[in-house]
Amino acid sequence: MNFRIPFLAISLLVFASSCTKNAITGREQLLLVSDEELLQLSNQQYRSFLSENKVVSGSAAAAQISRVGTNISRAITDYAKKKGQTDLIKGYAWEFKLVEDKAINAWCMPGGKVVVYTGILPITQDDNGLAVVMGHEIAHAIAKHGNERMSQGLVQQMGGVALSVAIANKPGPTQDLFMNAYGIGTTVGGTLPFGRKQELEADRWGLIFAALAGYDPNAAVPFWERMAKATSGGSKPPEFLSTHPSDETRIQKVREYAKEAMQYRK
Repeated sequence: MNFRIPFLAISLLVFASSCTKNAITGREQLLLVSDEELLQLSNQQYRSFLSENKVVSGSAAAAQISRVGTNISRAITDYAKKKGQTDLIKGYAWEFKLVEDKAINAWCMPGGKVVVYTGILPITQDDNGLAVVMGHEIAHAIAKHGNERMSQGLVQQMGGVALSVAIANKPGPTQDLFMNAYGIGTTVGGTLPFGRKQELEADRWGLIFAALAGYDPNAAVPFWERMAKATSGGSKPPEFLSTHPSDETRIQKVREYAKEAMQYRK
């Protein structure tokens, strides 16, 4: 008996019944996990991460993370209210942390839990560069990219079961799936959790969010040029074999997005 046919049928049924148009990007997404479930899991994993890593406080860099993050979050809140899209940040309780780690990385969990690693600060250099990074990571969360990747994983690895069932039956793999979906522990120079389309969506909306907060979106081009140099040590596959844009493509697109974002700058 061929078991692949019923599995394919179930997968297609799950996909068709769980696709939702994203209010920000306008793109259809497979979202199997509810916002409530994701926020609860996010809070648990976030607290666990903070307890296992060194959080930097009382320094100029930590103050910078808090200042830039707060400005962006306020701008997003104002934007959502004006657009009548407050559901985008429903349940968000923003937090901004700096963590001592040499990895060139930053991430944002659902609910506005943003972590920046000290390893990326030499590349961000100033508030504008930091706003590029934080806006990008926050855009991933608001565009529900992590939920999308986790939903894909639930289908591919666990047959499309509900999150509660996955946690009950396979807590370890489910936790790993969540951590991988949000890029926690991965470096920007390594394999990213998001695909090319998601990365470019985060680039575009991240610059709009940064501009709404008063930061200069044109800082994105030199930032990504510095990022390309900082991560040029390892071999990179051709773009068509990669899950994220090549440096050249990203920088070209970022130039276009920066021009658009300038229209939103206060």
